[in-house]
Amino acid sequence: MPTTTSHPPRYSATPRRRRAALLAAGASLLLPLAAAAPALAVPAPGPSGSPALSPGASTKPGASATPGKAADGKAKPPPKRLPPAKMSTVGGELLGRPGPQVQLGPGAPELPRDLSGNSWLVADAETGDILAANNAHWQLPPASTLKMLFADTVLPRFPKTQKHQVKPSDMEGMGEGSSQVGMKEGLTYSVHDMWMGVFLRSGNDAVHTLSAMNGGVAKTVRDMQDHADELQAEDTHVVTPDGYDAEGQVSSAYDLTLFARSGLQKADFREYCSTARAQFPDEDHPGKTKEIVNTNRLLTGQDGVPAYKGMAGVKNGSTTNAGNTFTGVAQHDGKKLLVTVMNPETKERNQVYKETQLLLDWGFEAVGHVKPVGVLVPPKGGFPADKGGTTDGQSPQGAQAAVTGGGDGMWTAVGLTGGALAVLAVAGFVVNRRHPLPERGRRRAGHAAPPKNPQNPPSDPPQD
Repeated sequence: MPTTTSHPPRYSATPRRRRAALLAAGASLLLPLAAAAPALAVPAPGPSGSPALSPGASTKPGASATPGKAADGKAKPPPKRLPPAKMSTVGGELLGRPGPQVQLGPGAPELPRDLSGNSWLVADAETGDILAANNAHWQLPPASTLKMLFADTVLPRFPKTQKHQVKPSDMEGMGEGSSQVGMKEGLTYSVHDMWMGVFLRSGNDAVHTLSAMNGGVAKTVRDMQDHADELQAEDTHVVTPDGYDAEGQVSSAYDLTLFARSGLQKADFREYCSTARAQFPDEDHPGKTKEIVNTNRLLTGQDGVPAYKGMAGVKNGSTTNAGNTFTGVAQHDGKKLLVTVMNPETKERNQVYKETQLLLDWGFEAVGHVKPVGVLVPPKGGFPADKGGTTDGQSPQGAQAAVTGGGDGMWTAVGLTGGALAVLAVAGFVVNRRHPLPERGRRRAGHAAPPKNPQNPPSDPPQD
């Protein structure tokens, strides 16, 4: 086999017949190797979906393999971060291996080629079966997708109607450049308002205020870590409640998907994460409200990203260390999928949403045609029964639960009445079967429909 050297090999003037004989012999040696290659040994894709090159490698014949130098001798960017050779095997042995893992069956589509996420995962939200994954247990900075764990931990502790006047100490410790919904010291907010700020605007001011109500940031971090341990999210180490970059704070595509699946057991969580627009107290005009728009582009159809049919949440994030992260849930024709994508290497605007859409499209086509590569494990104590799941003891307005067939019996769908906000209802996870999300993206929570061409929301802040 030829090797890459600093100088291209020199070939002597070999007679034509001899060259032909050498080529034939080489081919005969390569054929058995090709036949012996495992069918599913897929090299990790590079930024454009092509196999990733090892550090110092070059696609040009005879190029120098000296690390840190390109063929022309100029300095080149540092090599792409590589996943650990061995990772956690929670959920299945294949999930501990680096690179894409998929077991295609008859009629299964090939994985999308244009995937650059350092880590991603596609799972059946009903059964927990993982249809495909890439570095599922790679511990990476999670950004604001960690707010799913924050909400799943803290949301049940306060009635949504409870009021709280913000004190100066409530918002201490927020990181520089944090995304905020616009809370102001001295003003009073309902718990419901604050959760809208957490989910729609990724408001770290709302997170820190709710943390203060919960006994402080340090206690909230401990509570979140305890809950992550209960969910068997062993890749997660919590340092901040809001996902802001902090040394040692990590999670994984696997764990983030566990947080989403656990949160979706709660009716309030489902309501907040599926709300496209809502009214929030205006800090500059006390007594009045302003409209806030969910930064989840696949839910709202904003910033050049079309709303994804059947999308119902869950949470996006973006920080310097984490890059862009996203966990989404959607339903098509009775199939319910969860997808998580962490830090796409392709640094194009909205790339995390594009790759999520590719994986959702693939997953809906692949369900029933692939052998699972793992499973989302249940909490240590199992999933608790959802008896309404709201923090005010009332059922979500306009939601009528109806148990669906199939699955493990814990999933239900919701029928909508009037103009009520679409939510995912009792006993687990709810998405309307008739794909109402594009319409939902045009509604305000509890208000009349906004203009047909609403102003786009601000771009994702650099630290949310």
